[in-house]
Amino acid sequence: MAFVEPITLSQGGLRLVPLALEHEEGLRQAAADGALWNIRVTSVPEPQDTRKYIEDALAMREAGNRFAFCVVDEASGRVLGSSSYHDILPAVKRLEIGYTWYAKSVQRSHVNTTCKLLLMTHAFESLGCYVVGWRTDNFNFASQAAIERLGARKDGIIRGHALRRDGTIRDTVMYSLRSGEWSEVKAQLLHSLSKPR
Repeated sequence: MAFVEPITLSQGGLRLVPLALEHEEGLRQAAADGALWNIRVTSVPEPQDTRKYIEDALAMREAGNRFAFCVVDEASGRVLGSSSYHDILPAVKRLEIGYTWYAKSVQRSHVNTTCKLLLMTHAFESLGCYVVGWRTDNFNFASQAAIERLGARKDGIIRGHALRRDGTIRDTVMYSLRSGEWSEVKAQLLHSLSKPR
């Protein structure tokens, strides 16, 4: 049995469903909303690579080290983006949340906070994780700010850690949240979502 089993998570008008090939066109349209693949510090697929992006995610799911979700607006059925559990370490009950991107039109809305609330709640309260982590490019300042708004703590920077899509070498900023910190963070996220936008 896999540590992360297929599940659908929903709240606040959003549904996170296991990513599947049927989401190819919806993901392509979400990425086109803002031409997100042109952003140097993200892993958003180019339109012609959307199917391969999904196939790679499914292969990683089969291997047990990534579980990708498709983010769907419940009212319209529109695909808004994707987010994943990855670097899943069942022995130490740790995983990371990443490979996250959303259509430009829903960025800076309730979408990211709601998705992260769903993913963290499932990780801590259903999977029994001790630690949830995040990582991002040292030049992806928007991502760093979003992770910090979630209540995660900066662990440090791994220098010369990975290649960007343009072939340059990136430093990776690492963040984490421990299970003992979750109740306060959850309360803050729920409060944030209850405020009018």
